[in-house]
This record gives sequence, structure tokens and C-alpha cells, in this order.
Amino acid sequence: MKVLYFHQHFSTPKGAAGIRSYEMARRLVERGHEVCMVCGSYKGGTTGLTGPFVGGKRRGMILPGLEVVEFDLSYGNSDGFIKRTVTFLRFALRSVALALTEPYDLVFATTTPLTAGIPGILARWLRGKPFVFEVRDLWPELPKVMGVIRNPVVLQGMSILEWASYRSAHRLIGLSPGIVDGIASRGVPRARIALIPNGCDIGIFSAPATPWRPEGIKDTDLLALFAGTHGKANGLDAVLDAAAELQKRGREDIKILLVGQGAMKAGLMQKAAGQGLSNVVFHDPVDKSRLAGLMAATDIGLQTLANVPAFYYGTSPNKFFDYLAAGLPVLNNYPGWLAELITEHQCGFAVPPENPQAFADALVQAANDREALSRKGQRALALAKAQFDRRILSNQFVDWLENGKICDADHSREFVK
Repeated sequence: MKVLYFHQHFSTPKGAAGIRSYEMARRLVERGHEVCMVCGSYKGGTTGLTGPFVGGKRRGMILPGLEVVEFDLSYGNSDGFIKRTVTFLRFALRSVALALTEPYDLVFATTTPLTAGIPGILARWLRGKPFVFEVRDLWPELPKVMGVIRNPVVLQGMSILEWASYRSAHRLIGLSPGIVDGIASRGVPRARIALIPNGCDIGIFSAPATPWRPEGIKDTDLLALFAGTHGKANGLDAVLDAAAELQKRGREDIKILLVGQGAMKAGLMQKAAGQGLSNVVFHDPVDKSRLAGLMAATDIGLQTLANVPAFYYGTSPNKFFDYLAAGLPVLNNYPGWLAELITEHQCGFAVPPENPQAFADALVQAANDREALSRKGQRALALAKAQFDRRILSNQFVDWLENGKICDADHSREFVK
């Protein structure tokens, strides 16, 4: 079959963004299907296309069986709310045009943003196409509780779009237990929902790579790494608060490295400079191969989020699974399913939110007992291989598309013949 796959922030491993969609598409191709990936121009991502844009888009094969259609719609995490909203809507409108004209057998759309569901909704009802919808975050719940969106009209519109996307999709995928529960709470039968979390790219992060550290970080320092978006949701003020606590204790042998971009980065850098935090280093995003080398020289990964209860079970962060794949123990600073995994498998530290002393204590413990830390890292890699190997999860993904049924009001029929 041919799958029309919508992911606005698509990237290949040569970019600095998540590669879930690339790996899922690649596995579809390996299993004998064709994929047309539709995306925008995500800052930090690399689509694999290098030719000029013609009529607002460019198109080409990046692998045998994997075609990419890239719209000339630039987007970055540091963009303001209005600019992001306009970009999301423009991408949705252009995607609808493809969904209504392109030849394909099944349409697949993944968030964020929530507007990704619009072409799938119209493909379902106007062309009778099978529609599978992947939910990476619960919208509008998360932006509402974080105060990012306060306008009641906008929130109501998003709630209607969420309901329409869920109810139009023949099948859905949630990336965390809380997301699956959230979809089911909107009246979707659980038999139509699969839990397929983010996966571990073991082939990338566990393969031999040349270790490297940024200038100013000694080989003997304990290196704690955060690699991801520097946004409001990521709660990186907690990392700076822990760094201040470590500096107060005189633990200059513990360094914190923040790699990435985002709307909060400039403010975080200003705060760190104002407090004289010499133990914090900021770095630009790096591609997957460079990140693998950096992780090979890292001692512990930092998984942080703002202390928002909706995050506890409702997120599936890429960086957490990258850390596991690299065999890094993980320090997590909020409750939920990831903290429970860390505790159950003894592969890191789960500390309470908004507690810089406990955060610092965990890093001190890690620095003081490197042998125990190494054992935690070994257990992290074992967990990655046992439960989150991308190859296993991507096969589950393809199975879900291949073996599912369309469940209409009056009948069911196989949507893959």
C-alpha cells in the first residue's frame, strides 16, 4: 500500500530533531510499502531534500520507496505564538490539498501540532480513505494547564478539533499511558488505540562513536547532559537552580551541559550568567552522529519537565529514550511513568520536582560513586533493548497499520487488502 504520512517537523538522522517518523517510514518501506512524507522546513531538522522550492514546495525521493514533499514553511521552537499558529494553519491547508488529490491507500498524521489531523479528517470523510492518527501530546490540555493558551474561544476550537480527529480516525496511536487514557476519555474504544512509545535508536547511540566534550569540560568532570528543546515545558530553571546549589557546595567537578534551542534559551543563558554559574555550559543543537559521540563522553542524562501533573503520564520525550539507547543513567525530576521505570529498573535517579537540593544530591551521589553509576547505565541499556528497541516498536507500528480494521457505524472491513 501507499501511505500519505503527515509530520510537519519531520527530520532524517542528519538533523538535530527527533527521527521517529523517519524510522517508522523506513520500516514501512522495508515491509514492502510506499511512503510519501509531507512536512515543513523545521529549524534543526533535515528533510533530505536540497533542491530549490518551486511553487512553495519541493519534492523528491530520499530513499527507495520514501518520497518527501517539503513545504516552504519555516518553523522553529523559538518562534512566537502568533507565528507558530499561522505556520500550523498554512501547513494544514496545504496538506489538505494533497490529501484530496494525491493517490494513496491510507493517510497517517502525527502531532504536534493538533492541526495535523485536519487532512486526515477530510481524507476520511471526503475520499473515504483509512485514517490513522498518532497523538504525541494531549492538546488542548497541556497548553491550557501551562497557561500558554488562555483564550476560551481558541481552547474550545482546539477541543472540537481534537474530538473530530479522534472520532474520525479509524485507529489511533498514543505515545504514553496518559495519552492513551486521554484519547479513551473522549469516547474512543480502547480497541482502536495502541500504545507505541518513543523508541531507542540503539544502532545509532550504542554503536562506536568518537567521544567528545565541549571546551571547558574536563575528562575527569562528571558530565550531566540535557539534549532537547529549551522551552517553557522543559522546566530548565530547575537545572539552573540545582547548578547554583552545586556551586554553593563547591562541587566544580560536576558540569551541566544544555544542548538545544528554544524560546527560553536566551533567558536561561542570561540567568546563568547573572548568577555566575561556571558549572553550566550551553551548546547549539547537534545532529545524531555528533550527539552519539557526545553521549559517549557523558555520565548521566537529564530528563526534566515543568512540574505540571498532566506531564506525569502524558508525555513520551525523545531525549529519555536517547539516553537509554546510549547506556546513560537518567536523572528525572518529576513523578510519573518515566520515574516509575527508572525506580523499577534502577537505571538512574528519580527526584521530586522543585527541589534543587535533591537534584544536586543525586548528581553528587553520581559523581562520588562512579561504579554504581556505571551499573545504572548498564541497566538503562538493558531496558532500552528489552522494551524500547525502535526496531521492535516500528514493527508494531506497521502491524497496527497492516492488520487493523475500519470500524464504521454500520460495518467493518479490512483496510489493507
